[in-house]
Amino acid sequence: MKTMTWFSTALVTAAFASQTLAADIEWRVPTSVPDGSPFFENFLERFADNTALLTEGRVEIQPFGAGVIVPALQVYDAVKEGTVDAGHSTPSYLVNQNPVNAIFAGFPGGMGPQAYINWIYEGGGQEKLQELRASEGLHSLIVGIGSTEIFAHSNVPINGPEDLKGLKYRTSGPWAEVMREYYDAVPTVVPPGDTYTLLQRKGVDAVEWATPSSNQPEGFHEAARYIVVPGVHQPTFLWEVVVRQETWDQLPDDLKPLLEAAAKLTTYEGLGNFYHQDLLAMEEYRAGKNEVISLDEEFIKELSDNGRAWVAERAEEASQSGDSRMAEILEEYQAYQQRWNAQKDYLIAD
Repeated sequence: MKTMTWFSTALVTAAFASQTLAADIEWRVPTSVPDGSPFFENFLERFADNTALLTEGRVEIQPFGAGVIVPALQVYDAVKEGTVDAGHSTPSYLVNQNPVNAIFAGFPGGMGPQAYINWIYEGGGQEKLQELRASEGLHSLIVGIGSTEIFAHSNVPINGPEDLKGLKYRTSGPWAEVMREYYDAVPTVVPPGDTYTLLQRKGVDAVEWATPSSNQPEGFHEAARYIVVPGVHQPTFLWEVVVRQETWDQLPDDLKPLLEAAAKLTTYEGLGNFYHQDLLAMEEYRAGKNEVISLDEEFIKELSDNGRAWVAERAEEASQSGDSRMAEILEEYQAYQQRWNAQKDYLIAD
């Protein structure tokens, strides 16, 4: 009986091993967030699972947390250089290199999640992002659109523009530039894994990172008294898996649409999960020791107006330098936003 049990176990183990080795394509995919974070699990691991499901195991995505293979903020460069097969990150980290990424990163005054996901998949946004990445030698697979973020976990109260002047604030992307240019704040960018320590040691006055549920396991609410909402600075956001174009071109043609479908499925599932988990997180925040500050409508409008002005200025600067892509994409983005707002009275948002 022991021999038969051992033999059966060996067969099962061998069968499992053969399935594991059966993948035609194996990609090592580092990300810009730590292993186990909500972005890691909700976007990258979910994409890996959906890819395995839809390709029936022919493609294996191997996720790696920030810093394991490449530093958190160098994922795009690592893919371009061929250090890794693919990478998982957000256009927010590319805004300083090319401000056109602000349109896809999310910015103050931009679309919220409902309008944005429809622009991406139905209004031509995905095609615009893929054209942009193709010009960089990359292929983009959108694997995450997020719900609205928390404006700040803060050691000081924030109620109006006067509270932003001189504020030492961990942030990134378009919002960092708006803070610096319009409010004389002092934005700083650090890798996600360093944000809690920076806030807890009062190296900054405030931090923004992500959605209510994404921030919760990071413990920001334990390090700072105030939670400021809504996240007008980041109404929504996008994460993508980028692949070198030649790597993508070498894929069998029947696998490409399956990977695209896995990415799209991940995006919709991930957003639904964020909505639900954020609801639970906000209930806990409000029931806890933190003071939740809700910004008034006048201040929200001011922040949104300044965000739109900043993006428009960057588009104009790029056009004057001979690159009209940002202005063209922004025009289409804003046209869709206007169409959405003009007709949204038929929607019930409750």
